[in-house]
Amino acid sequence: MDQELMMKLIVEKVMEAMKTEGKSAPSAVSADGRMTAANYPLSEKSADKLQSPTGKKFTDMTKAGLLAGNVTSDDMRISPETLEMQAQVAESVGRGAFANNMRRAAELIAVGDDRLLEIYNALRPYRSTKAELLAIAEELETKYNAKISGGLVREAAAVYEARGRLKKD
Repeated sequence: MDQELMMKLIVEKVMEAMKTEGKSAPSAVSADGRMTAANYPLSEKSADKLQSPTGKKFTDMTKAGLLAGNVTSDDMRISPETLEMQAQVAESVGRGAFANNMRRAAELIAVGDDRLLEIYNALRPYRSTKAELLAIAEELETKYNAKISGGLVREAAAVYEARGRLKKD
């Protein structure tokens, strides 16, 4: 199964579970134009606001377009803006931690898959020195403008140092 399809299914499942937890959801977009639970699922209720990182509108991504070659795999990737909308929906139902996860994911879209895997492996205990982790944090913050993720890597470096989980020089 395609990773993006799997992520979409997971997000839909989580959002459906949120609806059934007895929380009252706002009935419309908030006064400041942010997404709320009333906009979920975005693909049905806010499709006109969705587009891919390539700029293709969600409503233009059809099976016919795919078969005609007008829609590519790059068009099918999620955009940072869509993840931000998902984060706003999550916040509107009191799911701040999930919203933060969506925002971190949005930051990391700019990072290539191979580099993400390298960073993931570097974050495993005993795999990196403190200097290597701090260099990764700096890269995330400056090259990719991934401030939240860079901060988490800095935090990991400090925790690994305190717990003796850094690679020996």
